[in-house]
Amino acid sequence: MQEMTDASRTALSRRLPLLLILAAAIAGAVFLRDELSFEALSANREALIAFRDANYGLTVLVFIAAYTAIVGLSLPGGTVATLTGGLLFGTFPGVLFNVGGATLGATLIFLAVRRGFGESLSARIDASQGAVHRIKAGLEDNQWSMLFLIRLVPAVPFFVANLIPALLAVPLHRYVITTFLGIMPAALVFTSVGAGLGEVFANEGAPDLGVLFTPTYLLPLLGLCALALLPVIVKAARRGKGV
Repeated sequence: MQEMTDASRTALSRRLPLLLILAAAIAGAVFLRDELSFEALSANREALIAFRDANYGLTVLVFIAAYTAIVGLSLPGGTVATLTGGLLFGTFPGVLFNVGGATLGATLIFLAVRRGFGESLSARIDASQGAVHRIKAGLEDNQWSMLFLIRLVPAVPFFVANLIPALLAVPLHRYVITTFLGIMPAALVFTSVGAGLGEVFANEGAPDLGVLFTPTYLLPLLGLCALALLPVIVKAARRGKGV
């Protein structure tokens, strides 16, 4: 009985960070949805810009910390945060602050999920011989390509792209690198939209977030997806030829 109690406590302690994230996500969805909105950004833009002008370095640190918390705790407002980065810091270096905060937050989720479920689940999959084991083996054989791909494809939700690597025991350094570089193209587009918000606010309009899906931006993004898949295709071709 004591061994079962100790095992339960150990499992709970491993999953506690993930449970806290889930609790924060639920609380954020209920209490912060209106606070982290485009309307809130519009209403507070002058105060934010004034604070930035008076405290640039501090604004950068607070912004990255806030962005990390939004992503790491799965709070609403990720898109608004990206627009804010563009509004406050311009396309560059704003995109670096956006991607840096997003990567740090995504890493927190990755570590929490891997600690709670990833290690034990990965061990179970490795010990099995079913279809899931073969899928995991295939992903591990092309980890760099597949990690880049799930970051580049806009249809893959950001949270899902955080979960999959954690559940498949992807090395931390590989996850961080592919996250930082993989989200850069889309972040660059949204940051540039944020950089132009001054004119949008002046005209009392709303930002065009569908710009990512226009041919001008979507075609290069699809090209990057194809480039990420190229090593997978080459490996498959070599295996087919017995190389």
